[in-house]
Amino acid sequence: MVTTVVMTLKQISTRFSIAVHTLSLIAVSPANDCTGDYIAGSVNTNPVIIRRIIGMLKKAGLVDVRPGVGGASLLKRPEEITLLDVYRAVHAAEEKQLFRIHEDSNIDCPVGRNIEQSLQTELLAAQVAMEQRLAQTTLERLIQSFHDQ
Repeated sequence: MVTTVVMTLKQISTRFSIAVHTLSLIAVSPANDCTGDYIAGSVNTNPVIIRRIIGMLKKAGLVDVRPGVGGASLLKRPEEITLLDVYRAVHAAEEKQLFRIHEDSNIDCPVGRNIEQSLQTELLAAQVAMEQRLAQTTLERLIQSFHDQ
């Protein structure tokens, strides 16, 4: 009996798109305007989520946050921040684990016995290609695309 092969994609966390949105807003806004509430209003999410993501971005050395009245600013110029930097800062997917393969295949089946090793090679190559693409896109380039639309 041959078992059906099912692959599930571990979706990249929405933290990534929220973090890119946050950094873009910080980059184009006056420094005092970028409070957690202001960013949350633009993202249309809870300020707690924004604070959590900003904490991750701060830990990665991408933003600085002023205590008290608040406000965030970039620690690097937008042309120095790549989407890969953001992707890694917010742990959008586990390293080399973007794709997840089902477990416990039937080892008595020739496909079940070999699928994980063969498929893992292809999926890792796909993740590497995606990360290379993210490394080529800077925050500045992304912001410029807002004006092109």
